[in-house]
Amino acid sequence: MRILLVEDDLLLAKATALGLDQAGFVVDIAESVQTAQHFLSVYAYHIVLLDLGLPDGNGLDILKSLRHKHINAGVLVLTAQDQVQERIAGLQAGADDFVTKPYDIFEVVARIQAVLRRMSGNLNDVIEFRNVSLDKSTNQVFVDQNLVEITQKEYNLLHLLLSNLGRIVSTRMIEDSFYTHDGEINSNAIQVYIHHLRRKLGVNFIRTIKGVGYIVDKEK
Repeated sequence: MRILLVEDDLLLAKATALGLDQAGFVVDIAESVQTAQHFLSVYAYHIVLLDLGLPDGNGLDILKSLRHKHINAGVLVLTAQDQVQERIAGLQAGADDFVTKPYDIFEVVARIQAVLRRMSGNLNDVIEFRNVSLDKSTNQVFVDQNLVEITQKEYNLLHLLLSNLGRIVSTRMIEDSFYTHDGEINSNAIQVYIHHLRRKLGVNFIRTIKGVGYIVDKEK
């Protein structure tokens, strides 16, 4: 899952990004409205964490632009304890939730996960398909009800594939979910993760669409 963190306090932004990275998210940081708008024009984000008081404008302008363009990203507004009117304005402009500063990173992660569940229309923490279960609340995977040892990258890839069950997930889409804007993309990494998942879940669980991407086929 890829997140855009719009925050001009760089120390806070880096600390937040580190916590989100440890929770399995890929995070880009934008310190201004202009940088945020650029990232949003180039990359697809699942979540935007949005501070409102930015050096070159109001974060609400970013939110209004997102909703006007019908961009399907969850938005959580970051506000100070006493900024009640800003929270109200954010919610009225289309924000999905808000986080009050100073915040605990575990609360931020929990709120992000809640928004993602609502967006997917699935309030259940568990995705089940065939003999595989993926628990979004614990980032664990089970095969035949047995816990499988899995890395965070493998979990993220499996989650992406199961969230798009029956649809091809392109290599570009996987790269966008795995790497920050300044991250170095390893051309063989995705193939390695797919190989590991097949070894753990079954060789036929994921099908390769040559030159395009990968798919977990729906059962006929």
